[in-house]
Order: sequence, then C-alpha cells, then structure tokens
Amino acid sequence: MLSSSATPTQKSLASQSTNAVNSPIATSRPSLDRDGGLQPPATNGARNPASSAASSYAPRGSSLNPSQPPGSFSSELRSQTIQSRAGSRADVYIRDKLDEDDESMAENTLNALKDSLSREMKIKEGSENMLEALNAKKAKQTKEQRQRVEAELTASNTRIKELKQRITDAQRSKAVPSTPTRNRNEGLLHNNVVRSPPSASRSGAGSDFDEPTESPTFALAEILQALEAEGMTPEYYVERANNLVDLFKRYPTLKYDLVWSVFGDRMQIMLLSNSREVVAAGYRMLRYSISDMASLKKIRSLNTDFMVVVSLAKDRKADVEREQALKFVRAFLDVKDGVREVSRAVVRTIAAVAEQVEDRLRPICIETLAEILLRDPALLVASGGLVPLSEVLAEGTYKSPESLSSVFLFLLDAPHTRKYLRAGYELEVLFTAFTDVLFSYENVVKRNAKAIASALKSWSGLMTLSMYNFRAIGSLISSLMLPNPALRDIVIELIYSLLRIKPPAWATSYLAGRRLTTYGRVTTLKSSTSSKEGAVYEDDGSDQNFVEHYTALLLAIFIKAGMMPNLLLVAQDTDDPTLKRKTTLLIGETLKLASRILPSSWSSELQLLPELFAAASHFGNEAHFNATGIVYQISSVSRTLYRSSPSGYAAGYLPSSSMLENMSRVDETPKPNLIVNTDDATFRQLLIDSGVLGHSNPSKWNWDVVHRIIEGPLMNGKRLEEAIKASKFAKRLVGFYRPFKFKFSEIKNTRNTQKYVRVGCALIHTLLQTAEGTKYLADNKLLRQIAECLAQCDPTSGLTAQYPMFSRDRLTDTLCGGYFPILGVLSSEPRGLQMLERWRIFNMMYHIVDFKQRSDLIKLLLSNLDYSLQGHPRVLLSKALTAGTKEMRIHATDALRKYATRQRVTPTGQLISDSKWAIQLLVTQLYDPDVEVCATAIKILEKACNNKALLEYIVECRPALDHLGEIGAPLLLRFLSTSIGYHYLDGLDYISNEMDDWFLGRNDTYVSLIEASLARSFIDTQEDSAHRLSLYEDDLDTDQDSHVPPHFYRELSRTKEGCKLLEDKGHFEEFASTIREYGMQSEDPELITKVKGCLWAVGNVGSMELGAPFLESTDVVEHIVEIAQSHDVMSLRGTAFFVMGLISRSTHGLEILSEHGWESNTTPLGKSLGLCVPSNLSKFFSCKPWKHEIPATIKLLDTQKTILEPPPVEIIEDDETNQRILELMTELGNMVLYKKAKVELFQLRHKKAPGFRQPDLFRKVMARLECHHYRLPDRHLVIELFDKSVLRHMVYGDDSSDESASSSGDEQRTERQRSISDPADLEKITAKAQKASI
Repeated sequence: MLSSSATPTQKSLASQSTNAVNSPIATSRPSLDRDGGLQPPATNGARNPASSAASSYAPRGSSLNPSQPPGSFSSELRSQTIQSRAGSRADVYIRDKLDEDDESMAENTLNALKDSLSREMKIKEGSENMLEALNAKKAKQTKEQRQRVEAELTASNTRIKELKQRITDAQRSKAVPSTPTRNRNEGLLHNNVVRSPPSASRSGAGSDFDEPTESPTFALAEILQALEAEGMTPEYYVERANNLVDLFKRYPTLKYDLVWSVFGDRMQIMLLSNSREVVAAGYRMLRYSISDMASLKKIRSLNTDFMVVVSLAKDRKADVEREQALKFVRAFLDVKDGVREVSRAVVRTIAAVAEQVEDRLRPICIETLAEILLRDPALLVASGGLVPLSEVLAEGTYKSPESLSSVFLFLLDAPHTRKYLRAGYELEVLFTAFTDVLFSYENVVKRNAKAIASALKSWSGLMTLSMYNFRAIGSLISSLMLPNPALRDIVIELIYSLLRIKPPAWATSYLAGRRLTTYGRVTTLKSSTSSKEGAVYEDDGSDQNFVEHYTALLLAIFIKAGMMPNLLLVAQDTDDPTLKRKTTLLIGETLKLASRILPSSWSSELQLLPELFAAASHFGNEAHFNATGIVYQISSVSRTLYRSSPSGYAAGYLPSSSMLENMSRVDETPKPNLIVNTDDATFRQLLIDSGVLGHSNPSKWNWDVVHRIIEGPLMNGKRLEEAIKASKFAKRLVGFYRPFKFKFSEIKNTRNTQKYVRVGCALIHTLLQTAEGTKYLADNKLLRQIAECLAQCDPTSGLTAQYPMFSRDRLTDTLCGGYFPILGVLSSEPRGLQMLERWRIFNMMYHIVDFKQRSDLIKLLLSNLDYSLQGHPRVLLSKALTAGTKEMRIHATDALRKYATRQRVTPTGQLISDSKWAIQLLVTQLYDPDVEVCATAIKILEKACNNKALLEYIVECRPALDHLGEIGAPLLLRFLSTSIGYHYLDGLDYISNEMDDWFLGRNDTYVSLIEASLARSFIDTQEDSAHRLSLYEDDLDTDQDSHVPPHFYRELSRTKEGCKLLEDKGHFEEFASTIREYGMQSEDPELITKVKGCLWAVGNVGSMELGAPFLESTDVVEHIVEIAQSHDVMSLRGTAFFVMGLISRSTHGLEILSEHGWESNTTPLGKSLGLCVPSNLSKFFSCKPWKHEIPATIKLLDTQKTILEPPPVEIIEDDETNQRILELMTELGNMVLYKKAKVELFQLRHKKAPGFRQPDLFRKVMARLECHHYRLPDRHLVIELFDKSVLRHMVYGDDSSDESASSSGDEQRTERQRSISDPADLEKITAKAQKASI
C-alpha cells in the first residue's frame, strides 16, 4: 500500500494531469478524499507554539561509521501530495509563495516527463519481450506481427531519447533558483523565521537530481520542522517521512547525530495519529533511526512498547500499520544484543498474531519468533511464543518447516539452551503428518519430510529423535504399514535421500516396467571394470569419508527400527506396480549398502530376509506366489546391481572418491565390440534402419542407430569405404555437420540436442581410425568451413561477417559450440593434428588468444582441446596460462586438472603417469601475480599429491610457497607425507615453526574449518536441471572442498621422522591430558572448542599405522568412547564419533575400539574402512530426558518488561466498576465464561463506564495482556474498549486515574498534537484560530 512502485494505470492517470497526482495512500483511503479531503488551515491562523524547535539543531559532524539500514524487510513509503503551505508572517509568506508557484510548476512538469519516460520504458520492454516470443515461432507465420512490433520498438526508442533530453533541459532550468538560496537559509537560521514545509521537502526530497551540496543536518532540521505543521492531510506527513528516510539512506551516519528530545517528540506525535498511514510512516522513520543499543533505549523511553502492542492488535484494515510495527520490532534484532530491549509484551502480541491462521502477517511473525528463540530462548518461552512454533510444525501449514526445525536443532545441542524445550516433543511433532491416518495431506507430508531429513542430518536431531528407544524414527518406519500409496512413496523417497542411494542408470526404465534381462549393456560392465581392479593406489583411502560413516550409523538405526520387514510388507502388500518395483530396488540397494559399509555382525543377518522366505515357503497360502515373485525380483535387482558396479567393491570394499575419479580416467584398451564385424545383410539393414538413406531431413533419422553404426561397423575400413562410395550415408551425415549448410549449426542448444554433438565427435573419431576415413575427412569441406568460421573471429584474417557463426549468441543458443568438442577429438589424434595444421586452425587460435576480445571463445577452445599429445595444443595452453587475462588464466589452470592426475594402465597391468608436463605448468602458475590463479593451481596439485610418485615429483620441482601464506599451507602439509618432502621442508625450517603454530592455536582453528566442510558435505547439492547443458565440458570446479581439510599431525605421522619429532615434542601427551581433564566439561564454549581440536589431532595421528602406537601409550581412546556415549553436548558426541572412525582406520586403533564395543567393516584383505559403529546402539544413543524450564520459573531482565510489576493475583480496586472490568478480563481467558464476559464488557462500554477513560486502569489491563495469554481478537476487543486519549496519556507518561484529570490533560494538549492526532476536529480548530486572529 505504501510502495513507491505504481501500476501502469496509475502512471497513465498521472500523465494526463500535471497538476494533480494520485497518491497510492489517497486511493486506498476514500474517507480522506471525500469532499476534497482535508483542507489546509487559513493563512492568518494556526500559530505554532513550538515553531522554534528546529533551531535546537546546530550543525554537527557526521560519524565515519557507515551502517546498513536496519530491518529485514524493506518497504518504500511513497506518497505524492498536493503542495500546501502555512506561513507565520505575511511578507515571508508572499515572497515564498511566488517562488513556490514557479518551482511547483517546474517540478510538476519534471514529474510528468519522468512519468512519460517510465511509461515509454515499459512499452520498450514489452516490445522486446514480444519480439523475443515471436522469434521462437515460425518466421512466415509471424512476419506481419514482427514488423509491427519492430516499428513500435523503434518509435519507442525515439520517444525515450527525446524525453531524456527534455528532462535534462528541465533539470538545468530548475537548478537556477529565482531567489538566492543562501539568503533564505540565512534568514531561517539567524532571524528564526519559520520555513514552510514544501521547501523542506525540496531540500530533503532525495530525487535522482538532488544537488550534491545539500547539508544533511540542515535538511533534517527542515523536515522535522515541516512535520510540526498542523492540520495537514495524512499524505503530507507521509511524504515528509519518506523524505526523512531517504535522507537517512543517503547519509547513514546522520542517525548518530539525532537530538532525541526533538526527534522523539515528532515521532510520538506521528505514532498517536488516527491515520494508519501516518502511524506506519512513524514506525518506518523510527526503524531507520536505529543505530545501536543507546538508540534502542531512547526509542523505548518514548513508550513505544504500548503503541506497538496496540498497533499489532488492530484488525486487517490496518495491515499497513501492523506491518511497519512488526518491521520496527524486527529491526531491534539486527542490533547486537538488541533482543535485550525487546519487551515480553511485544513478543506475546506477535505470538498472538502467529496463532491466527488467516492473518497475512503470520509467516513474518513466525520467522520473528524463531529469530527471538535463537537469540534469547528464555524471553520467547516466558512470553508464550513457543506454542505457536510447535503448532505450526505439527500442522505443517508453514511452507518452510526445515528453517524452524533448524532453530530447535541449534537449541537442542547444549544443555543450557536445551532446558527451554520439552524432551521428545518439539521435533517429534513433525512425525504427526506421517502417523495421522485421517488428516495426512500429501503437501504437508512432503514439507515435513524435508524438515525430518534436515533433522536426521544433524547430531542434535539424530540424538533427540533416537530417544525413548528410537520412538520417533520407529513411527516413521511404521507408517509404511498404512495403506496410503502417496505416504509410502514419500517415506521411501526419504529413505533413499537419507541413505544417499543414487539409483543406477537403468532404474528409470526398470521402474517403468521393463525387464532387467533386457539390459545387455550391463553385462559388459563387469568385463570393462575388471581391468581396473589392479589400479589400487598406494595412498588410496587417505581421506576419511565422514559422510559414509554417518550413513552407516543411519542405516544401522533404520535396521534397528525395523525398516527391512516394513519394506518387505510394502512390496508384498501394494497393488501399485511402480511402488512395488521402487521398494524392491530400495531393498536391493540397502542390502548392497549394508554389505559395503556395515560390519558383518550387522549385515550378515540382514541378508537372510527371514520374513520374506518364511512367507514364500508356505505353499498352501496364496501369499506364497507374491512372496516368491518378490524373492525373484530382489535376486534379479541384486544381480544387476552387482554386475553394474566394480566387482571388487560389491563384496565390502569401499573405494575413496578420489580413487573412483582416477579410475574413471584410466585409459582403457579398446573393448571388443561384437558388432564391428557384421555381414553385408546386417550392415545394409542397419543403414536402412538409421533413416539416413531414406530421408534428407535429419529430424527423421534414428540417431541411436546412427551412433551404433559409427561406433560399430564403420570402425572397419571396408565397411567405411562402402558407406562412403556405395551409399549416401557418409555424405549426408558429414554434410549435416557442415556449418554453412545451417543444419547442425542452427539447432537449439538444449539437453536433448546434445546427442548430435556426441554423434559428431564419435563420427570424427571413427573417421580418424582408418586411412579411408582420414582421406575422406581431409577432402571434405567440413574442416575448411570450420576454419572459415574461426577466421571470422580472428582479427588478423581479414574475413568478416555480419553474423559470425561463432558469435556469443550463437554459441549460447545453438549447437555452434558443438564444433569445439569436434576440434578436441581432432586434436587427440596425430592425423587430426595434421589436418588442423593444414587449415591453419592453430594459427587462428593463437591470434584469438592473443587479442583476448572473446573470452567465451577462448574458454571453449581451452576446455575442449586435447593436450595428451605434444604439439600446438600444449603451446596454446601455456600461452593462455601466462599471457591471458585473469579469468583466462584461471580457466586454463583448471583445464590442467584432469591431466595432472591422469593415470594410464599398460597391457601388463602397470600404472603409468604421464602428468609431469602438467605438473610443471602448475608449479609455474604458483608464481602468478594473481592469488586466485595460485589458489586454483594449489588445489589441483594437492589432489595430485594423492599419488606418491606425483607427490615426489612435485617436491623435486621445489616450489616456493612462502609468498602465498595460508593459501599454500595445504600443499606444504601434503609434502610431509613422504620422507623426501619431510627433509625438503625441514631444510626450510618449516616443520618446527608450523608445529608450534598448530599446537598454540591452529589446532582450535581447524575445528571450525572441518565443521564447515562437514556441513557442506551433508547439504544435498541439487543438480541444476537447466534446459541445456553447459558449453564447457569441464565445468571443472567440481572439487568443492568435498575432501577432508588436511591436518598437520596426520601428515606428520605418515613418516617415521615425523613420529619421532612428535614424540620428542610431547604434543600427543598434551592432547591426551586435555581430553582426560576437560573432556566432559559442557559449560565453557572455549574449552569445548579446545577439546574438539585435541580430539581431531588425536584421531588424525591414530588413523596412521605409524601413529597408532601413541594410542597404546595412553588411555585416550577410553575417554573418547566415554565422550561419545555420555557427553551432554551433542555436537561433541558427534566429533568423538568421527574421531573414532579415524582411529579405526589403523589396525591398532580398531583393536582398541573393539575392546570397547565398537566394530568396523573391513576389505577382503582385512584393511579397515574406518566406518566403525557401536555393537549396542542404545549405549551410544543414551540421551536421557531433561528437566523442562517452565515460563513461571524464568526470570527476565527488567529491560525486557514494559510494566515491571506483575498484576496481583487478587483483584482489589476502590472503584467497583473498575474491579469488575479487571475480573471480566480474567474471565476472557476462561472458555466457559468467555461469551458472558464479552457481552458484559460491551454493556459497560455502552454505559460509558468512566474506567475506560482512565490511564491507570489501562495500564493494569496492559499488564495483564503482557503477563497472560490472550487471543488476538480478544486483545483487539479489550484495547478498543478504551478511549483513544488514554493511550496518549500513557505515552506522555500521564497516569492520572480520574476522569477529570484525563479531560484536563486533553485540554492541556498542544494544538499541534491535536491537529495531527484528531483530523476530525480540524474544522473546530480552524474556526477558533480565525476568531482569535480577528
């Protein structure tokens, strides 16, 4: 309602009349506009008794500390109003009036021009959008329409240019005032003449063309004095308020120089107005004046608490006022410790609004309550704000329950905040939607499933939901028994998500109903991966996979909660075939996962599926057939999963992510393809099936068959020659890719059209394999035309084109970018390199890189070229690495990633690395002048250090990393893992300095680093399902710190020299003694961080075989187990759990842990995977219920109370009517007596009971509203019973209890206050002023 934006209709109305401007506020309040609205007072009347208030503002210096505008929700309160003036002396009035007429006319003209410009800009934008939409359609159908739109766009551009010129001219003429500004300002400051409000608005208006020389303090004084004018329309005050907010935005330090005695008086007057818009503007001004705690105290001294409570309790008609009041309260939370100045009366009122389901402000109120709960749980619980939050989670009506549950998870972590929540209730209400059969709605269940997933991915959530023998998780699993297909599907999807099961590639077709036996390609996977089994690296498994460790624990909990029997029940019971197949697939995946990450004691019994085989063995029962079918399906799925994964891993071996990535890059020998050698009939049939011979239109070709032909029969030179000479297959196919045939090059770039690029790359690769194909490709026009397209982008070639084939738009929108992967295939073969040299393509690439004008084109070149062979591509890359722009150098460095870690397996099974050239280039990049380039190179080198041979080669290069500081530290740490690196760093005196640094502080810093890394790992990264794929096949920033940050003591204990140094220094004993002495402490946050740092250090040392003897020399493992099983801080329990996983990686560590009841899965060779879980889950999840802190026992600060003394339990009043009113207030909280009390209160109001005009009684009523729970309608009812003047007396601190005092106080009120607060009395005031002047 109070927004600066206007609809096009409003703008067109504004442009029709330059003298009258429609205000959004005026249109929303017809009562003020009726009969011409409120008229300004007569010129000779309405003297202002406080006209010199602005003179108290002396020029002050501004603070140099800028600050952001407070409040989380921004809203512009804009209002354009009719200019009005009220002078004090006739001569000043006449002189200013003449200036005002001239300036108002110029200003109106300027406003009209701006409105016209805005309208034209919208027309232009609409025309462009329409043109875009028409371009997507067929050209013939939309030719006339396009011509009309283009004509309109041209005309609009012309009009915009003219309007901008006219606005500039008008502004120039406006900049020269007819009366010298300096004289007028001097008259105002020295002669104490009251300046009229409109000139104040001009000075502080904040338009785009303001004079840069304005004085902020003077503008502030003018605006405040303008607000002193009496009897103006609400729009007048709103406009001045907006000007003041604009001033605060332009000069953020101005709010530090406010004189609160004057500013606060103006704010009180506005907040007591009867106009909702004026009150809203007052709240907005106060919000922007907040700077620090001192300003909050001054604002609260204005008795704003009462006004906020009254505003929030109003009905929906006052939503503008209520919204600004709520934003005003939220601004308190943006100040450090500002929550200490938030009153419980205000929090109770916000909670009452949050309980109203239909209230528009409910979501904001819920968020505000959640923020207060996070910052000061005692205040929220004492104010009754916890109930609305719990109800919202239980009902599932809030659209983002995970944000609310995260607040509860934070509080549940530590005992001093946990006591404000009820054990087994706050989070368990999320499961209501799953277990309530009658009132479970699918949308609610889906939302709550997200919140449950986020809760189960945190230690506080997992520990709390596992209380009472896994009651909550058990109820979730048990909900699978309910015959609700939608509910079952959501629970199964939730289990997929929590266990991080990624369905295999064939899952979609399987769920759609296809048989698993049709997957012929799956059978080839085993043979293709068998050669990779030998590719086990020496340092594999160096990174502990904490996500897998946590998943193992979750899986163990689900198994204990009865997941498998319930899944089997769904598979046998459901009639939905898709759900049955999805459940069967989940069972197969779970069995595979359990055998991989759980100890044999957990997984061996699980694999038997006793319930299913028991049902299948009852031959006399009809369920026997269904159970037998499920057994067959599970067996089929398990066999397929086994075939589609590396055979060595299905039996319990867990490769690290780095190993899987390396293995995927191993150069394999070409796989024997059964369809390479085909007979003539089969080959001809394939050519016919492809559709290439029968249709010249590529959209009618069967591209899957085409791809099969290219990768199969055409690999045989004879078949290729036949396709070239005896049919049109090759001619049509290669012709399709020629740029200037505009077929391939004009296809839209989407995810579905990427198949054309893949087929094109396969075609070029196949042609290069045989002499016939190479000759055909060399003679074809394809490469010549691609070279010509590149020449269009080469500034030195002399070739130009109006629409180059490789322009930015074409590369983004069409498949023109697909020519670069084709060039990459050519650069991977010696014959292809010769062809590229023949057509001078490398020369053009050099020129393009040199001129640096097309960064997008250079990125495509660098990303797609193959650098495996020595030659021009490597020269081009090194040129981009050193001579390119910063962005180009970063991208070129990233292009080295896959070559720096590349491995090759020889036919004899030996592992060979040919990455030395890439390592050399990366080491050179460490000296780049830009830090970001160095950081990129370090990340890649750090990853290459996983291979011992590459690590030793990097050390041989002797990179100097001193100039990089913290950025180079991870790479230097990796050097420690070998004896060569250790001696190299020891010679630099790096080890002793770094060791002291870690011992004295870095160990504690590592805690926040590893916890941030873990938090990122547990967040599900949603893949961007855009309509098209990225042009750059390497979007290489996939290494998002997914691995564990390196730890100094871990790398140190890899070598004997490092362990000797660690023993000599005695650091490990210090860590062990810290854990022993302070491990169970739960109060001091600094000590908890210290203990966590020691835990990570002990775990990293203990994970190495050479470091494990340190564990035996101390009893530290026993204390770590005790922390994991009985500590009060749940996140510290989680740290101990992960540390035990690290310790279990070493043989000695696993033996020690097994003595304490923890076991881990191992590889067939007996090597531990580091995924240890407790044999008895109940010991680990031993969190006991805690004593709940009830609101009555919570003591709040005095600053968090509006009325310090609580209302007495026994009501004793001298006046019987007042006593009865207070008694009825109490009865409003009783549902039995509610209606009777409400009727009686209305009767007392009808009888005009004097108590409703007494501030003392109002204070007592407000005390009850502050200390007790009342619904929002009841609050509105009670406040509306009292006279409007009562709040005024409360705000100004006049607590006179008798009616006469109240009335006399009203008489003593200044005329200015009355004129703003009571616009209805304006005529009486004006008449009285006129008589006085006569």
